Amino acid sequence: MTEELQRVLEPEVMDTVEDATEYASMDHAEANAALVGRLLELGVHGRVLDIGTGPGDIPLLLCDRLPEVHVTGIDLAQTMLDVAERNRAGSAHAARVEFRIADAKGLEFEDASYDSVFSNTILHHIPDPVPFLSEALRVLKPGGCLLVRDLMRPSSQEELERLVALYAANDTPYQRRLFRDSLHAAFRPEEIRELAQRAGLAAADVVVDSDRHLSIQIAAG
Repeated sequence: MTEELQRVLEPEVMDTVEDATEYASMDHAEANAALVGRLLELGVHGRVLDIGTGPGDIPLLLCDRLPEVHVTGIDLAQTMLDVAERNRAGSAHAARVEFRIADAKGLEFEDASYDSVFSNTILHHIPDPVPFLSEALRVLKPGGCLLVRDLMRPSSQEELERLVALYAANDTPYQRRLFRDSLHAAFRPEEIRELAQRAGLAAADVVVDSDRHLSIQIAAG
């Protein structure tokens, strides 16, 4: 019988120059496009918060699709924000995007200050993500759109290695290690449902998006 893969934590903050450079150079185009597509389906609008923006690609993609949104991207890693700022400076949407350093577990924004809130693959970096999820809900306006997407931990080591071979075949050894470690640190769907309940998100949908992604989501309305 195959032993179930247990969660193994990885560093909460990717704050080395190597981490930022290697992560930013990975091909996230398909996953990023899928996330933006889901945001559009959920009714993303208005003032938008991206928690854990990393290199800042998704806010710029979102501005490509919606001319009326303004996006604030936050991250706890200054090296990631340095990459994001370079990307913003070269974008036609620079005036509608801002980046700032902040901790997802203790946001300084007022209650109900954003029309839409999303995050992409930071949940697995946090040992206990409940404070992060609670904060995401706190700063969301009533009737707003929420999307928290993350990697999904495979059920076995064999499945983990299959995913690495399938999706990171053309990556560098360092990038493959980042992907492998992230899969190992991610949660299973049943664990995500429990976290959502504890964070006050019992009404949110938990959706398995692909063989490696899942989401907690609330449509605007």
